[in-house]
Amino acid sequence: MMSGSVDQAGTLRYIQDRLDKRRTKLNMSATRVLSITSGKGGVGKTAVVSNIAVTLAKQGKKVLIIDADLGLANIDVVLGLAPPYNLNHFFNGERTLEEVMAEGPHGLKILPAGSGVQQYTRLDAQLKMRLIESLDALEEQFDVVLIDTEAGISDNVTYFNVAAQDILVVTTPEPTAITDAYALMKLLSTQYHQKRFLLSVNSVREPDEGLDVFEKLTMVSGRYLDISLDYLGCIPFDRKMHESVREQTVMVDLMPDHKVAKAFVELAESLVDTPMHNQAQGTLQFFWKQFLGVGSEAS
Repeated sequence: MMSGSVDQAGTLRYIQDRLDKRRTKLNMSATRVLSITSGKGGVGKTAVVSNIAVTLAKQGKKVLIIDADLGLANIDVVLGLAPPYNLNHFFNGERTLEEVMAEGPHGLKILPAGSGVQQYTRLDAQLKMRLIESLDALEEQFDVVLIDTEAGISDNVTYFNVAAQDILVVTTPEPTAITDAYALMKLLSTQYHQKRFLLSVNSVREPDEGLDVFEKLTMVSGRYLDISLDYLGCIPFDRKMHESVREQTVMVDLMPDHKVAKAFVELAESLVDTPMHNQAQGTLQFFWKQFLGVGSEAS
């Protein structure tokens, strides 16, 4: 019993040290690590990720997408790819991250996740440690790393959001999507000490609808949460998006002059122009204590 407690405490200290070094490294480098997340599924989060990634790649940036929906991955499908390996092969030790990595449009790279396999939908401490170490070796190769999380508030969602430098929350004007976006920010704020969020509103009928969602979330978060929320813009609703999905080609490539494609380009530029957020060291330490279940007696 004592031995297990000591081992767990040692694991915590090791992970904290790796994360501290990773945070220092990221803050000193030009690499942007951004998570794109949502409280509710079906809000178009993956479309946002893929269009932003392609936009930045077309502008000459070295971009990596990490598909962090480890049970129901689809970023490769959206981009029209059929990679032979995915993150499941990395987690079970069959392949390295370099071997799993696939090339997408305009030279962007993706780390595709598996689909229909429940085994890795909740990563344990050892797998998180391996992933952090392997990503350390990759990050210097890229200007921007985009993490496409799954929807909701699972352990994996909180892990990938807290590991990023900045968090972009995607929602729609639907009341349920707004409520779930607030719930996600509340969880990340109150339990994981995240204090800054970026917001984009998808599928709006008119620009004022996006501003209305931002104002609602700002009002309720200002009343109940100690966070800042920055609005990066909205994406208009258009049935052409369905055609983009069927063609497995992102809007910025399929119809670059369309209003939706232009909105994605504006969002991508706003995202990279936003000043980098340097998170406090204590946030990650608190996060790992919560995740590994190590009590105060182990610290």
